[in-house]
Amino acid sequence: MFKFETVDPKVAQRFRVAQYNGKHAAVETDGATITGLVRSVVEREARDPTRWTISIVPMSSKVKQA
Repeated sequence: MFKFETVDPKVAQRFRVAQYNGKHAAVETDGATITGLVRSVVEREARDPTRWTISIVPMSSKVKQA
């Protein structure tokens, strides 16, 4: 499972919609693109600015190194 944090509400909404619709989502980190199903989107309001922790279950055939 791959987890990352974002402070961008548009990114959080995009992954929330992908989770709701059961669609695959992709995120690029450290030159690698990770594609998979979104398992959870958790909002952390206690921090300023608000952060979202997003968990993705990667598809083994879709993890690519750039």
